[in-house]
Amino acid sequence: MDSYNDKMKATKKAPWYYLLLLMLAGESVFILPFILQRAFRPTVLKVFELDNVALGLCFSVYGFVALLSYLLGGPLADKYPPRKLIAIALWMTALGGLVFATFPDYTTLQLLYGFWGFTTIFLFWSPMIKATRIWGGEKDQGKAFGFLDGGRGLVGALFGTLGVVIFAYFLETDLEFASLQESRFAFRYVILTSSVIVGLVGVLVWCFMKLPNLNENKIIVEKITISQIGEVLRLPSVLLLMVIILCAYVGYKITDVFSLYAQDVMGFNQVGSAQVGTFLLFVRPVVGAVIGVLADRSKPILWLFISFIIAFFGSVIFALGIVENIPYLLFLLSILIVAIGVFSARALYFAVMQSGKIPLVYTGTAVGLISLIGYTPDIFAGPAMGYLLDESPGLKGHQQVFWMLALFSFFGSIAAYKYVRLYGK
Repeated sequence: MDSYNDKMKATKKAPWYYLLLLMLAGESVFILPFILQRAFRPTVLKVFELDNVALGLCFSVYGFVALLSYLLGGPLADKYPPRKLIAIALWMTALGGLVFATFPDYTTLQLLYGFWGFTTIFLFWSPMIKATRIWGGEKDQGKAFGFLDGGRGLVGALFGTLGVVIFAYFLETDLEFASLQESRFAFRYVILTSSVIVGLVGVLVWCFMKLPNLNENKIIVEKITISQIGEVLRLPSVLLLMVIILCAYVGYKITDVFSLYAQDVMGFNQVGSAQVGTFLLFVRPVVGAVIGVLADRSKPILWLFISFIIAFFGSVIFALGIVENIPYLLFLLSILIVAIGVFSARALYFAVMQSGKIPLVYTGTAVGLISLIGYTPDIFAGPAMGYLLDESPGLKGHQQVFWMLALFSFFGSIAAYKYVRLYGK
């Protein structure tokens, strides 16, 4: 395995626009299944006639398909160039958006989320992580993954802002009195615009995300054997990253409820709650860029540990019920504390693969194995949050959700501390 890493040391670093295209593609592919729901959760519940549990079950279908896709898609990323897999994934995801815009029945909606679980994970996830690690080289893993997540956050924020503008423009009546059909009419334009943009990003990736100064044969292998998979799986860093990513991803999933919190607890309307969700999207690029630079100047794994600590204390603030009937700026500050912890952990958890001695050429396989456990929150987090919110409406349900975040942040900090002890030197 080490010979592959030695080869990579001799290659030139991929250009900046390579990372910019990864940022653009990395968030665009998730706009339809996730970002629109994060920014427009109350509206999505209305136009698809769902409750929180039903929407959570759609995410679970996505998660079940994704679970198998992580395992099988990882080795695929080590066999084919990332550029081609990423472009095909974007085009297929955009086609799903055309179905989404018809506001299908619930069964079709679940099937659509299963389809997106295949396109965004089997064809996309491991190639994106591997391509980012290639760009980071030996010394810039923190910047690579920090800028990737920050850039993805900026793309998501811009999509969220564009979506709010389009939705408000096509809504022909006052939001509070809009009928189901009027809301669907406006939201359909949001979905269709997103689908077109996702498809165009696929074209850009196919045409321009190339490695002119690198030999792509050095980052792919002809086949992955069972013994090689076993060798990767026996690495302590792989096992710890399974736990670290699982805990961090629960936190990321819980950020979905902030727009709903703004409506249920703070009393905001649909546009106001969407603006809160969009504010959160703008926080992510700043956090990703800053934490990436800080991590490369010291130790990425140390900052990962600190991120979990911040997420823990931020979640406790909400869990204790303190964030209610407070000024708007204090509300945003409370969200900001949680966001800094959650987004920092998300930006860094793959940046520590290099220090964990995971061979670059087997990055796809390692990511697939890690993600098999790490992203199981796609299955259980949505229904769990939906159940807590629907069984205890208002502040109480949201408190329970944030106690869940506090628990996972605590266990994530323990796993990160163990990683520091093993690889911090």
